[in-house]
Amino acid sequence: MTTAAQPLAHEIAPATAPSFPLDQWYVAALSRELKDQPLGRTLLNKPVVLFRTADNQVAALEDRCCHRALPLSNGTVEARGLRCGYHGLLFDDGGKCIEIPGQDKIPSKAKVPAYPVREQDQIIWIWFGSAEHPQPTFAPPVYDVHSSGKYLFDGDVYHYDAPYQLIHDNLMDLSHLGYVHLHTIGGNASIHMNAQMSVDGDDSMVRVVRHMPDSAPPPTYTAAYPFKGNIDRWQEIEFHFNHLRIWTGAIDAGTDDLNNPDRGGFHMRGFHGVTPETDTSSHYFWTMATNPEHDPEAVTAKVLHQTRLTFDEDKVVIEAQYQNMCRFGTRPMIDIHVDVGANRARRIIERLRNPTS
Repeated sequence: MTTAAQPLAHEIAPATAPSFPLDQWYVAALSRELKDQPLGRTLLNKPVVLFRTADNQVAALEDRCCHRALPLSNGTVEARGLRCGYHGLLFDDGGKCIEIPGQDKIPSKAKVPAYPVREQDQIIWIWFGSAEHPQPTFAPPVYDVHSSGKYLFDGDVYHYDAPYQLIHDNLMDLSHLGYVHLHTIGGNASIHMNAQMSVDGDDSMVRVVRHMPDSAPPPTYTAAYPFKGNIDRWQEIEFHFNHLRIWTGAIDAGTDDLNNPDRGGFHMRGFHGVTPETDTSSHYFWTMATNPEHDPEAVTAKVLHQTRLTFDEDKVVIEAQYQNMCRFGTRPMIDIHVDVGANRARRIIERLRNPTS
């Protein structure tokens, strides 16, 4: 008996396998997105509506009224729940209809599916379980950078017309910075392509560490920190199936050990949650935390502006890449030395999509 080859970084999951891993937490929204109005969003091909209850808890329901199928996200949030904008049916946070205007008796079928959700660290997570595990079997990840007094942070959500795997690939391979992001966080392309790189991990995590000693600081770094000249630069990428953590930064060349976890200098800590919308589109949730030494509010605003420009550039590249992949179909592509981390991440996703294979 032979086993199927594992997908490489450039391959899209075959249609015969489940599209997305189940029994997993996915990022549904950033906390800042959800205020006093319902938020409709398609996640893993499922229309979902998110809203806050009267006690500021988050609820998630199927975005479809069981009466005449209007999206519940077209409705309004009230003290007791979410009211449909068509005929006024009111649903509680568990999806049960608790009021039908003009009708005393509520049918037992007047309900919609609800999804488990958890809000922590300014991130809203949603559980998509299999039939065997409709309720969570473990807690969502903790990301305490958002509660640390060391950093200022903000973030946003981008919509991509491309599969989620391609965004993972992009984040796992930062060698592209010198080409795609030359005028922001990039810098010398040769330095990036020849970075000192190590890759390790286990069955659920991949870590890529890249060091670029004695290199010129890129524009974003010089705008945020008073470097004296060349820098020793690091990039540490930690892949987990439902999010990535990327720690980048620099110190003045020769002033500290790049392997010292408490090293000084300039730091950028990025949270990256990539959630499929459909098989061919994605939501990309990101935050960026930084530690400017002078004029922190103004410098953080500048760094976040540069970060948005950077991610705008990534979006253009990834969507163009996917359009061309569709255009050329199964034409083969090659892997190079910078693809090691992305390939290992792909294999984790494949195991989660096919846990019994």
